[in-house]
Amino acid sequence: MKTLIKAAAIAAATAGAAQAATIAEIASGDERFTTLVAAVSAAGLVDTLNSEGPFTVFAPVNDAFAALPEGTVETLLKPENKGQLTDVLLYHVDDRNLTAEKIPGGSNYFKPVLASERLCITKDASGVSIADGTGESANVVIANIQASNGVIHVIDKVLLPGTRPACH
Repeated sequence: MKTLIKAAAIAAATAGAAQAATIAEIASGDERFTTLVAAVSAAGLVDTLNSEGPFTVFAPVNDAFAALPEGTVETLLKPENKGQLTDVLLYHVDDRNLTAEKIPGGSNYFKPVLASERLCITKDASGVSIADGTGESANVVIANIQASNGVIHVIDKVLLPGTRPACH
């Protein structure tokens, strides 16, 4: 009986911990985000993404980083490029809890945490896409991964700052 009660208590504690996972904890526990986690660590942003938030993170999968020109990730991860890496990562973060349901229909400019830049987020019948400073778009492939401090939307491209994207 004591073993059963102890097992139930452990299960309850584990379930509570799973529900309370932060964005950083969720990403760290998901093999699709190993490159993102390495970049967040190199930029010193783990504590930020473990903090209260709220945050919306447009999280590129490993394949999105692999699609960048050869050597790009390795170059960004060098300590001397920490500022540039931080800018790229902050371009993927909004300081609100922006679930897919809260994204308005049509095309709209959004201001990421990298305040000097803008993204164009389009929501239509086919889903949600995000145009970045290169004029290319990422697609949200999985929406609304809930965290204790916000939400993660999984995307298929690394968003890069640059010219303000057309948003029409």
